[in-house]
Amino acid sequence: MRSIWKGSIGFGLVNIPIKLYSAVQNSSLDLDMLDGRDHAKIHFMRVNEHTKKEVPYDKIVRAYKLDDDYVVVEEADFEAASPEKTRLIEIESFVEMSEVNPMFYETSYYAEPEQKNSKAYTLLVEALKKSKKAGLARFVLRNTENLCIIHPENNVLVVTRIRFGQEIRDTEDLNIPKEGAISKKELDMGLALINQYAEKFDVSKFKDQYSDDLLKIIKAKAKGKHPTVKKMKVVKTSSDDLYDQLMASLSKKGA
Repeated sequence: MRSIWKGSIGFGLVNIPIKLYSAVQNSSLDLDMLDGRDHAKIHFMRVNEHTKKEVPYDKIVRAYKLDDDYVVVEEADFEAASPEKTRLIEIESFVEMSEVNPMFYETSYYAEPEQKNSKAYTLLVEALKKSKKAGLARFVLRNTENLCIIHPENNVLVVTRIRFGQEIRDTEDLNIPKEGAISKKELDMGLALINQYAEKFDVSKFKDQYSDDLLKIIKAKAKGKHPTVKKMKVVKTSSDDLYDQLMASLSKKGA
């Protein structure tokens, strides 16, 4: 692993120097884009709109358009906007993990202590486990302010970026059925179906099977074989009545 951020986690007057490492990786296949005529790789260039020439990466600057003109933003400006947040993940409060709507979750990072035997790091891990709470904090990563929760996982502090409330779209424009549109017996049958399928969450049971199947097809094509396309099976119900469909679902699960 290679660290992507270096700074500290702070709570109260306790300061824990840490490094952040990405805790997730992509399971999908890495596909390149080629020219379909000769299979040459396609490269994307950064081109000056006036000269039509490629711009060297070290000559590219970022800017904000203000009153029909651009103001160039330099690295010092990003840090000056909030110098403490570029180096410190300051825990502002502690919350119940169950209170964080899954819609807010983005991505997670492992926090490794700079000192191998950091008592403060161990203390925060144990305190969070004991209290069953998570720290709520803000910090700047890649010149962007992030809201995050800090929680323990297998004795490791995990920093999980979450969205700000303003980033979640309102639902008022959606055409949603009104409450009370179902009968009590339909609701009871729906609950029975949920209970029948209920089990303890075990993510190890699930795998990116699509990528595995796609890789098998790619390897077969490399050997000159053409894959057989499976026909999708469409499950048809004998009735359009919701209650009958629920009953049939219960029977299918129990079979």
